[in-house]
Amino acid sequence: MAMTADTADFRPYEPRAVSTKLDWGHAWRSLQKLLADKEDTRQVFEIMRALNGQSTAKGYIRLLETPEGGRMAFERKEFADRLMDDAWLDSLPEGSVGAAYREFIRAEDLSAEGLADVSREGISDVDNPHPYAWFGRRTRDVHDIWHILSGYHRDALGEACLVAFSYAQTRGLGWALIAFGAASRSRGTQHPTLKAIWQGYQRGKAAKWLLGEDYEALMAEPLEAARRRLGITPPTIYDSIPANVRDGVLPKAA
Repeated sequence: MAMTADTADFRPYEPRAVSTKLDWGHAWRSLQKLLADKEDTRQVFEIMRALNGQSTAKGYIRLLETPEGGRMAFERKEFADRLMDDAWLDSLPEGSVGAAYREFIRAEDLSAEGLADVSREGISDVDNPHPYAWFGRRTRDVHDIWHILSGYHRDALGEACLVAFSYAQTRGLGWALIAFGAASRSRGTQHPTLKAIWQGYQRGKAAKWLLGEDYEALMAEPLEAARRRLGITPPTIYDSIPANVRDGVLPKAA
């Protein structure tokens, strides 16, 4: 039977497929822009979109294999919404992961919504309902929590170390490319910056898979207890580098 205009209105919604193709050329151009201006956060997302599709898909499938992953994938909550709930953040106990996150974002004037807005720049389907897209947003939204768990600050070296940590956790090639770019710019300094970045990778590899965590529950855990449970060791090499020089060890491009 031919489909009429009336019956066409009842066709099921078919969201646009999420690409898992690699675009190294676009990723490389975005990396050059990021190295020229480490505050240009949009370039991070450009690199992620160009290279991380396959790892995002694999991560979602891995999530389903965890004890709580099926439930979390079924509920498909947008964690950014929870992180923007000031009343919930204020309810988290002192000494917890969430309390440290709360202090971090308020001291740095950050927000989950602000990070999400940057990820949407120039892209129309960031909020695609596809499960892979949801998992990508979830990975985006826990970035600042990984700052807390890993002990890396937002200075240039801290971001480079966290990028290496994130590559070990996600196997996303976008993270690997950024870590390579950061490492190439840190050579020749008097401080062990390359070792710090490499330790970031090793720490991420040794830790429990963080994307399988129930983050609402994790936020209420005592921070040090959570680090021990997750196998996150101290960033000893990063901590050995004076705080006042960490932001200058990755010079801007000419």
